[in-house]
Amino acid sequence: MQDLEIYIRDLGPSQLSAWLRQQVDALQLDDSELAEAVLKGQGEYLGQPIRVSVYPQAMGKRYACVVLEGEKLPWSQDLEFARNAWRALDTEVRCSPGQWQEGDPVEDDKWWRIDQRGEQLVAWN
Repeated sequence: MQDLEIYIRDLGPSQLSAWLRQQVDALQLDDSELAEAVLKGQGEYLGQPIRVSVYPQAMGKRYACVVLEGEKLPWSQDLEFARNAWRALDTEVRCSPGQWQEGDPVEDDKWWRIDQRGEQLVAWN
């Protein structure tokens, strides 16, 4: 099972589902209200089921964490997922570069930040 995770800044109601419907078949996700609760949804990609989880107000409350899980996904890496989200949503998107492991010092933790300035590896804060 593959999983992809990105963080979208200032995500507005229904923006996520409108974008994902262009990428995922049979999407069932009601993000018309982004509350503090976790949103769960599902869809299909190449005939395979996908789980969608959205965690509003993650990482400093301005970001929504979006997780896709499935055997086949529209993107193979978090960075591809983040790039596509940035192009579609025109708001800052962050994702892990993939090297972080449990136990690594947090101060060494870098994230890809994609916004109008381009793509940069940055500390979260």
